[in-house]
Amino acid sequence: MASIRYVRSRLSVVSLLAVLLLAPVASEAEWYAAAQLGGNFADPIRNVRGSGSLAGLEAPNFNLKTSPAFGGKLGVFPNHGILGIELDVSHSTPHIKNLDDVPGIHLSVTNIGPSVILRYPGMTWQPYIGVGPALLVAHLGRSTTTESDTQVSLGANVLAGIRAFVTPKVAVFTEYKYTDSTFRFGGAFGPVGGFDGTYRAHQLFMGLSYHF
Repeated sequence: MASIRYVRSRLSVVSLLAVLLLAPVASEAEWYAAAQLGGNFADPIRNVRGSGSLAGLEAPNFNLKTSPAFGGKLGVFPNHGILGIELDVSHSTPHIKNLDDVPGIHLSVTNIGPSVILRYPGMTWQPYIGVGPALLVAHLGRSTTTESDTQVSLGANVLAGIRAFVTPKVAVFTEYKYTDSTFRFGGAFGPVGGFDGTYRAHQLFMGLSYHF
């Protein structure tokens, strides 16, 4: 119950942030939508500890595979200014690698993140940076050692990129995004319990955006 209250309180903060940022949006605002494709380079899941009846037990790091990543964005710059907000959704499959004779486990991660974006509003080149909370939905597949389990956790995204306009409304961009969170798979081992671990990932994207 405590974790549910924690998620709800953080989601309330995200909602308030969105309202405050979108309140001054006028008809002169610059909206954009984008599609992106790239790669997810995740660090090992660290600080792995048991939960439930396994609380107090520790495990080695879980190494993760590099995987493709894809997603989309929807954003707005009020009054065509330098400060905006965007909603970024991306999906990747950083499967857990084999650990000695223990087979690997399928893992998928969907990252949903509203970010505050600060840009240089150039006519052709627009470098930008952003930061915001992240809602991560991670699914652990069934294996010889685990049960299928889905968890939702809060974290943070930090990103930096550069956008280049090829027409007045169409731009290409490249972006780096860093994500930090904690996964809590409470049912990974069925009624016995599960595990918690620190998840950190680096993502590189290329994409195409349309501004209107």
